[in-house]
Amino acid sequence: MHHPYGDFRARREATVWQRLNRILLVLLVIAIWLVIVSLFVPPYKKLMQSRAEVDNLQQQVNDQQNLLARQTREVNLLKTDVTYLETIARDRLDLMKEGETIFRLETARAKLKPGDSARR
Repeated sequence: MHHPYGDFRARREATVWQRLNRILLVLLVIAIWLVIVSLFVPPYKKLMQSRAEVDNLQQQVNDQQNLLARQTREVNLLKTDVTYLETIARDRLDLMKEGETIFRLETARAKLKPGDSARR
């Protein structure tokens, strides 16, 4: 005797197993993907840190090159330009020529006393 519901039950069990297999396959793909990502994240972070360090070092090199260029220019001026040498010497040593009056303008920071605050 053939039960009309027997075929339905078999198809239902087959679809349940198919669904479970699909879920298992999706979970397996997600697990593999997570393993692959976890293998590549640490080297990527290290690469980003290295790039930031390279950028920082390049900025330091540029700053040092600018400082070298300024100091080289000043040395050349001090060696070759008598007027520049006289101006710098008079400014740094607070010297003046006879009959000359020097006016010094102080910046706002120089006027503040050690106990004063910049904000008022």
